[in-house]
Amino acid sequence: MLIDLVGKSALVTGSTQGIGAAIAAGLARAGARVSVNGRTKDSVESALERLRATDPEADLVAAPGDITTDDGLEQVLTALPRTDILVNNLGIFGAVPALDISDAEWRRYFEVNVLAAVRTTRAYLPGMKERGWGRIQNIASDSAVVVPAEMIHYGMSKTALLSVSRGFAKEAAGTGVTVNSVIAGPTHTGGVEDFVYELVDRSLAWDEAQREFMRLHRPQSLIQRLIEPEEIANMVVYLSSPLASATTGGAVRVDGGYVDSILP
Repeated sequence: MLIDLVGKSALVTGSTQGIGAAIAAGLARAGARVSVNGRTKDSVESALERLRATDPEADLVAAPGDITTDDGLEQVLTALPRTDILVNNLGIFGAVPALDISDAEWRRYFEVNVLAAVRTTRAYLPGMKERGWGRIQNIASDSAVVVPAEMIHYGMSKTALLSVSRGFAKEAAGTGVTVNSVIAGPTHTGGVEDFVYELVDRSLAWDEAQREFMRLHRPQSLIQRLIEPEEIANMVVYLSSPLASATTGGAVRVDGGYVDSILP
């Protein structure tokens, strides 16, 4: 299957590291001109250096700005007035006992994980509809369906994101624009190795350690290992392409079978 995004522009929010950086790299390999976003100019420039070191031919541009603020979003829109592909990857998470989550934290999780995606979609979707082509993807989580007891505010925000995706897909009906959410499962991102080794024997090699972690602490996983960011990026690149023209309004799982369901 040949995925060709030559001539397409893309914006990946929160793409200076982790899943976002992998998505940016994947879209660039498929030929898209990719705008890398982070809160500061320095973080974005550092990310561009790392991405270009891996793929010197990648067409990457800087789009710094904190999209959770009016000024930050305006900064991004000035750098990138239009885009063909929008990947709302920005998100925060953290473990807090349910009864200890403050009103401020509930609001912060909603504003960062949900409202930021709504605002960028509201900014870019009209242009996509006018041009008759576009792709919007919201990076959700298995926590949207299997809400973790230790971070229900995070689960709430990702559940809301599924609803947002379906709603905007209806807004884009019949226009050539598709809107989907991608449900990412337990993923091997920065800091997770330390987290794993806090729970399993540090003498184990990484491959064995992560499998032990999954067996003991994430037994629902059918692949019995952490997902690599590139594996999530592969799905995003496909959904960003003309080949996925009939997939919209969906919640597509890249969760290693973590969610115990026969439905997508």
